[in-house]
Amino acid sequence: MLIVFGGLPGTGKTTISRLVAGRLNATCLRIDAIEQAIRDTMTGAEIGASGYAVAQAIAEANLGDGRSVVVDCVNPVAASRSGWHRIATARAALLIDVEVICSDLAEHRRRVTTRAADIPGLALPSWEAVMSHRYEAWDRPRLIVDTAKLFPAEAAEAILQAVTEKTGG
Repeated sequence: MLIVFGGLPGTGKTTISRLVAGRLNATCLRIDAIEQAIRDTMTGAEIGASGYAVAQAIAEANLGDGRSVVVDCVNPVAASRSGWHRIATARAALLIDVEVICSDLAEHRRRVTTRAADIPGLALPSWEAVMSHRYEAWDRPRLIVDTAKLFPAEAAEAILQAVTEKTGG
């Protein structure tokens, strides 16, 4: 199974994806960590889509080994979303797309402006950067989780319930 989180920075993806991965004993891939490792080792290099390419290769390998994978990423464009679908199809894995939103703009802003990086060297985006982030509308079905209305554990439980419904148990 491949569960791919998407949503703007500061909506709660990392917290919820960790909870879900822990409950499923799944491999958890965090694009921020992968991209920061690339930045740390390739000084001055433009990252572009490299973090997603690395994560997709690791996800595909894990799925091929029979492990479930949870991916924590912004997943902002149709091209990145299509990549995850391609991998799930190639590995005959169930794919669950999850979009994490925070419908309370003031709360979202508070989260973005008060959080601290938990990855050494990672520069967190400003509120202005989050609001101007390129984020294409979804053209595929997905589970939408609103963290303005649900605590992280409740959001994780909603996702796990969707997993149960799709797997039949």
